[in-house]
Amino acid sequence: MSRTVPSALWQCDAVTLAELIRTRQVSAREVVDAHLARMEAVNPRLNAIVLPLAASARAAAQEADAAIRRGERLGPLHGVPISIKVNIDQAGCPTDNGVVAYRDNIASEDSPTVRNFKRAGAIILGRTNTPAYSMRWFTANDLHGATLNPWNEAHTPGGSSGGAASSVASGMVPIGHGNDIAGSVRYPAYCCGLVGLRPTHGRVPAYNPSLGIGRPLSAQLMAVQGPLTRSTRDARVALEVMAQADVNDPKWVDAPLRGAPSARPIRVAMVEDPAGRGVQPQIAAAVRQAAAWLEDA
Repeated sequence: MSRTVPSALWQCDAVTLAELIRTRQVSAREVVDAHLARMEAVNPRLNAIVLPLAASARAAAQEADAAIRRGERLGPLHGVPISIKVNIDQAGCPTDNGVVAYRDNIASEDSPTVRNFKRAGAIILGRTNTPAYSMRWFTANDLHGATLNPWNEAHTPGGSSGGAASSVASGMVPIGHGNDIAGSVRYPAYCCGLVGLRPTHGRVPAYNPSLGIGRPLSAQLMAVQGPLTRSTRDARVALEVMAQADVNDPKWVDAPLRGAPSARPIRVAMVEDPAGRGVQPQIAAAVRQAAAWLEDA
């Protein structure tokens, strides 16, 4: 097979990288090394990834390449680099949630999101920053410091998944894990020019074993796990991976993304002024333009 590899692997989306790896046009180790090099180049300034995991990522890439040589069945994100937010459990790493008091809260096992990404073949390059307790619309804390927006360092990357957004927008990874109660995936996506998806509650299982007492009521009622990506097709793949079952979340619902086409046209409500207090004309125009794009899609 002819080798048609893009010159900068870190600029590729996850779907492209997975295909290049699956067809052996590039190795998982090459992909991981390219993204680690990108991280080394931009992360010292941006501070998006606050716990780099270069050694384990390279080891996982070596194993990913070995699995291909053995002819094993590959997951949809086999060899693809991703980032994980510091407020969910990843075995061997602190689940600190941006809080100094939790810096030694080392997880003994993976959360469902981490487990599902690993089962899909994804390789975790590092853990991303969040404001203290993940409860701000910017990303800074006393433990890890401030995360910057890669497009304009004078602007916020958003919060609370600002580290994830900055890591994806700057090319450190094509997929960043985030979570959302009141905009913590959607607002950073807006700030950094990304696709941010807050899934329907119950679609993606969530559970942090390190809590020991189950999820807080607010998290049970409102919090969801979701991806930040640079393309809509990456968002779809990431959601499908994240939404696999886990017995630790009784609210999880089996709602496959793939199914028979709808027998009738999809109807979507459009609201230009949700509060009924008026909006600036350019805001209303942007909403109408977005609706027109969806109508033509």
